[in-house]
Amino acid sequence: MATDAFSAHGAGHGEALAVDYLTHDCGIMSWLTTLDHKRIGVMYLIGILSSFLLGGIMAMLMRAELFTPHQMFLTENQYNEFFTVHGAVMIFLFIIPGIPAALGNFVLPLMLGAKNLAFPRMTLFSWYLWMAGAFFFLLALVVGGLDTGWTFYTPYSTQTSYVVLAAMVAIFILGFSSIFTGLNFVVTINTMRPPGMTWFKMPLFMWSLYATAIIQLLATPVLGITVLLLTAELVFGVGIFDPNLGGDPILFQHFFWFYSHPAVYIMILPAMGIISELMSVFSRKPVFGYRFIAYSSIAIALLGFLVWGHHMFVSGQSALASFIFSALTFSVSIPSGIKVFNWLATMYKGSIRLQTPMCYALCFLLLFGIGGLSGLFLGALATNIHLHDTYFVVAHLHYVTVGGTLIAFLGGLHYWWPKMFGRMYNDAWGRLGCLITFVGFNATFLPQFVLGTRGMPRRYARYELEFQGLHQLSTVGALILGGGLLLVGLVLLHSLIAGRRAPSNPWGSASLEWQTTSPPSPRNFENPPTAGDPYDYSQMHYDRRIRGYVPNKTVDS
Repeated sequence: MATDAFSAHGAGHGEALAVDYLTHDCGIMSWLTTLDHKRIGVMYLIGILSSFLLGGIMAMLMRAELFTPHQMFLTENQYNEFFTVHGAVMIFLFIIPGIPAALGNFVLPLMLGAKNLAFPRMTLFSWYLWMAGAFFFLLALVVGGLDTGWTFYTPYSTQTSYVVLAAMVAIFILGFSSIFTGLNFVVTINTMRPPGMTWFKMPLFMWSLYATAIIQLLATPVLGITVLLLTAELVFGVGIFDPNLGGDPILFQHFFWFYSHPAVYIMILPAMGIISELMSVFSRKPVFGYRFIAYSSIAIALLGFLVWGHHMFVSGQSALASFIFSALTFSVSIPSGIKVFNWLATMYKGSIRLQTPMCYALCFLLLFGIGGLSGLFLGALATNIHLHDTYFVVAHLHYVTVGGTLIAFLGGLHYWWPKMFGRMYNDAWGRLGCLITFVGFNATFLPQFVLGTRGMPRRYARYELEFQGLHQLSTVGALILGGGLLLVGLVLLHSLIAGRRAPSNPWGSASLEWQTTSPPSPRNFENPPTAGDPYDYSQMHYDRRIRGYVPNKTVDS
């Protein structure tokens, strides 16, 4: 199977291995019709980062509006539209597809020592679906009037203009993109592992992608059905969610959160996989409790389907249902806690190198820890009633999605950047960008926990004067955060122009993607690489001549 997998796609192209995938056949059509998983990953990366830029600009404008309790440049209706499009773009176009579609598509075949994913055409088709979904979201932005919030709760969405239809089409199309990506990953990991790579010798990033794919395959169809039902109600007047037509608006919440809470783990499980890789590589130690981390990924994926009701404690559901959902919510924190303690144990007595990717991993530990612990207050019945729909929820959500997923995404991007583009960035400037981002993020969202406990409701453009100081601190923090992310982008872009050539293995990782050139050739590997322990660092030595790691046998005595 490994030999077939290695020779499946691209074996007959006859490209010279000295030519990498970036420079070989650079015409625009060669990119738009490519079946190379690496190019598709890069195209995903460009689109996803563009979506993040759009969502980030809208967030900065909202924070600027909230600097004072009075209107500055956004009306109440415009503010509603801004937070709706900001949330929808960030969740559906960036956070959910970010790591699997961009980094996963690029790295997964390389980690397997394969030429491509199992279904190369499906990979390209998934990207086109993502682009079509992004187009319809931009159409909703241009037309205006989308002010329902990113959850599209009924009856808001059934009473809004037909611009909601464009958003529903976007979500439906993006759902298929997510399903195809998940299916591709499941088949690839099941059928294309090389000889010697058993389930428990896979890199933990592959385990996280596998668990994520399970959620994509099982949960995303529910979202597709939900938006189809909402569309039918909007177009044909069928009474499904609208109480004026005999429907039940609470039913929409059940459908939506049955998908959207597992979707939280579509966001965070790949991030956890990245952190597992970074903690081991930059501590120069095997991952502590490998099997526990692997099994905990599957446990999170399965338990995530059982806790959607904790979003609905104030919706009128029975006290017994709320009690059960609260208990299940606490149980899902156990596998997450296992990962955190195993990461800490991995660092214990390790040879820790504070290079840029590891700095992001350490930031993740603190920020995701705060996000997870604050979730316990929202999972408890008594405190949830007070904190529901306040800025406490906003802070918690951003500590999980931004402090967790985005920070891990940036850590993974810096880690695999030399492999993707063959250039090294300035590590000192990279660490500075990480530090400024960390400080700005905490200055932005820590005050929002306090705002929430004091009763400041979310999604309000106007507020009482007593909240102004904390809002202003949060806005200043957002400016710092924006500056940090801008520096991160500039550092990476500068490396493409003036960065030194990257060696094959700049970090000393033992997984297979570092056994090929940086960037890889169109065929990935000249010969099928030998799979071994992905966390055994004893067989490598740092070579000062190339400023990278090489197998011990190639180092001069």
